[in-house]
Amino acid sequence: MRPALERAPDTGQEYELINGQWEAKEMAGLKHGNTIMRLGARLQLFVEQNDLGQIYSPDTTFQVGSNQRLPDLSFVVKGRIPTGEEQYGIGKFAPDLAVEVISPNDFWDKVQDKIAEYFAAGVREVWIVTLSQQTVSIYRSATQVTILTEADELTNVELLPGFCCRVSDIFGPRSAPAETEASPVIH
Repeated sequence: MRPALERAPDTGQEYELINGQWEAKEMAGLKHGNTIMRLGARLQLFVEQNDLGQIYSPDTTFQVGSNQRLPDLSFVVKGRIPTGEEQYGIGKFAPDLAVEVISPNDFWDKVQDKIAEYFAAGVREVWIVTLSQQTVSIYRSATQVTILTEADELTNVELLPGFCCRVSDIFGPRSAPAETEASPVIH
């Protein structure tokens, strides 16, 4: 039996159900939100023009194993998209692609746990977008990763055939780093 999404605390903040406990999602900063929008807009346009499926926003909940997760962006291939009343509830399945944008205050061990969890639930690919390093790590399994830098192009032959964008375009114009900006905390 899964707890209903409505049982999350009513604080105006978004929650994920992790190991039976509601955990508040960190509030995103400006750079985090802008990066999600920049990548999401490119993905949405490509997916829509090629009729490949649907892109979902950061407030979309998916059942990932026994947990309920809200990836920063997600993609579901056309043949797996729910119809009828099911399209109004949470996704009772894992997306095909989960994208997480990592901010400097994120803990790397939690990110690694989430990657493993996504693959165990059937996600086909995970993209980890790291703001402090301006990289995109493409996971095709929990252990197989390709790291792209600003000089590279982000492509996906299997899930998004023909999709291509420069990694630098995802992050936008460079600004001076904040004094408090650091890499994710690694434990």
